[in-house]
Amino acid sequence: MSEAGSRAVRETGPGARRERARAVSSRTLAPPRERSTDTGPAPPPAFGGGRAQDRDALRGAELRSVPRPTLLAAPIQTLKGAGPKLSAAAAEMGLETVGDVLAHVPHSYRDRAAPRLLADLRIGEEATVEVTVRSARVRPTRRRRLVIVEALVADESGPAKAVWFNQAWLADRLTVGTKLLLFGKLDRSGFRVEAHEVVGGSARGAAGIHTTGIVPVHPASERVRAQRLREWAWQAVLLAPNAVEPLPAELRVRRRLALAGDSLAAAQFPESLEEAEEARRRLAFEELFLHQVALAARKSHRRARRPGIPLPAAAELTARWLDSLPFELTGDQRNALEEIDADLGAEQPMQRLLMGEVGSGKTVLALYAMLRAVEAGYQAALMAPTETLAEQHAATLDRLLAGRQVPFTLLTSATPVARRREALSRLASGELAMVVGTHALIEPDVEFGRLAVCVVDEQHRFGVRQRAALDRKGPGEAAPHALHMTATPIPRTLSLTAYGDLDATVLRELPAGRQPVDTWVVGEEKRPGAYGFIRARLREGRQAYVVCPLVEGSQTLEAKAATEEADRLRATEFKDFEVGLLHGQMPPRKKQAAMERFAGGESDVLVATSVIEVGIDVANATVMLIEGAERYGLSQLHQLRGRVGRGAHQSQCILFADAASELAHRRLDAIAAERDGFKLAEVDLALRGEGEILGTRQHGLPRFRVAQLPEDIAVLTEARQEVIALLERTGSLEAPELGPLLDAARERFGDEAIAP
Repeated sequence: MSEAGSRAVRETGPGARRERARAVSSRTLAPPRERSTDTGPAPPPAFGGGRAQDRDALRGAELRSVPRPTLLAAPIQTLKGAGPKLSAAAAEMGLETVGDVLAHVPHSYRDRAAPRLLADLRIGEEATVEVTVRSARVRPTRRRRLVIVEALVADESGPAKAVWFNQAWLADRLTVGTKLLLFGKLDRSGFRVEAHEVVGGSARGAAGIHTTGIVPVHPASERVRAQRLREWAWQAVLLAPNAVEPLPAELRVRRRLALAGDSLAAAQFPESLEEAEEARRRLAFEELFLHQVALAARKSHRRARRPGIPLPAAAELTARWLDSLPFELTGDQRNALEEIDADLGAEQPMQRLLMGEVGSGKTVLALYAMLRAVEAGYQAALMAPTETLAEQHAATLDRLLAGRQVPFTLLTSATPVARRREALSRLASGELAMVVGTHALIEPDVEFGRLAVCVVDEQHRFGVRQRAALDRKGPGEAAPHALHMTATPIPRTLSLTAYGDLDATVLRELPAGRQPVDTWVVGEEKRPGAYGFIRARLREGRQAYVVCPLVEGSQTLEAKAATEEADRLRATEFKDFEVGLLHGQMPPRKKQAAMERFAGGESDVLVATSVIEVGIDVANATVMLIEGAERYGLSQLHQLRGRVGRGAHQSQCILFADAASELAHRRLDAIAAERDGFKLAEVDLALRGEGEILGTRQHGLPRFRVAQLPEDIAVLTEARQEVIALLERTGSLEAPELGPLLDAARERFGDEAIAP
């Protein structure tokens, strides 16, 4: 390589990064060692380490420039290459300021060595080369959409042909004498270029960031390419020292954590893959710590904002009701009753999450809490996410109360106007003790006389504001006790993130008499046998479900549609049996009628969508056939499977699936082999990630920029422990010295994360 070429690489390649980093922030991923202090009169306390400081130590302390966070608040347009169109596209990704770009850390890195000589490369070898253009042209091809740019390039070892695909505009820029850094692979047709840079022609001092050393790869979009984001990050990293340090100084020094700015700089352009991972873990700890602070602040804010309604100890109504139950409570249920009793008697409003396996008896506990309010002279409400589930809860409560004189009503958007008007009047006066409903319960015109307990089922399907709206229905300044329920087994990782502001109770034991469900994953060749097996069970007097992923047929999705499949099964496989239909788009009366016919044994087979995954309890149903099983998550498949095996007869779940992908194979193998819903939830989390485990991201799950769950569960646990210890030391997050910490949590996760 020529002296000029070597100098260019030294000035713009990995070595330049180190020099630039030192000039920018003198970064280090470990803080300075603490200095020992002599004994003597009590000097003032240190700011970060907790040790004493004397005058000489303070005079000898290293001076750093004062951070200017406003520089990071500058609009992204201040960066070179961020014009109006690209800025608008970046805003769609949440990148609006220079600080946003700095915090947009890479998701991976490519380890590209320093430039090599062309003559030293072997066929098939990837490398970076530093060359000079001798000529360039666009070569036509017979394929209409294929354009090839060829350039004759050379270094001190000799010439070579460089090839680009579908970048015709490059030909005009590859003028004779242009110096390039190319990364690609040598094959028999030439050097196929994957990335290139013009030496001296990139963003100021940025040549080499795409082709040499540890190359960061940022999350990108169709309109904003990773290369553009890399160039913006190279400019933004100059301002890394101005990043606000959100972690308390004592915590940072004790855990020997680098400064936030140094960590961001190292994450953006590390000197090694080891440094990149160390910086990522430091930033992940910060992010998870701030999220745990937000959850703790939300819990504290909720309790401080409004007092609870302490209820007297359980009395005759609940005692007689418990004695009348036709089954024995499990140990988990009895423990849950004790926790609920303690919560209901407290001055602070209960905020408890009840997580239970399908059929673990959550509804019994919910009704107990509601009856505790009723016998104390208050009201109770149960809110479900769908009309079908609300109707099922109303039917279950009617059965469990067994004619006891506890008035309640069902309130949904389908409730007739006259009945709704009467219900609202009785709720407002306090005459109506209990109500079961959907989102209709949180509408402004729904008022309660003395609401003391509210139960929210499948609570992850409600937004934070929706749950808070029900909280505000309490009497006067008081907040009702809230019991949140979910039949979706939640991995510990998610319980610490999505639900870290709630006290959690887990029900793992199943009531006596529940039968294990045999699960079979089969292909199309087994379909005749599967139908024959179901017909045999139907002749024995049992019933069956057939679950389809769509309501109506689709030309784009190869899935069984419930309406079409019901018609087909009536005419073919189950023509000798009564086939019912149930899906969420049916009118409420028809849905209720379909469920009542199936529960009463009038229909033998119920063809349905996943609307039946919660709330339906028919002990005589022993077989479930699920079409398109690869389309469902593990937790949803487990919930669907839980609709059978609820009686004394052996039950089976048959999964028809087109498991074309490895991920689908692993998911289906897991559901066939494992019956523990919580273990399946952990597998589901590992396979799909925290963003999908509960359905969609809009259900209150945090969006982490750096942290990766479940891989960072150990970091999450450490962050949670530090927040708990911080609360124990300070007594409250409202302590003045923690103001910047709350501000950082609010800025990172939004005001709603702390005070919904």
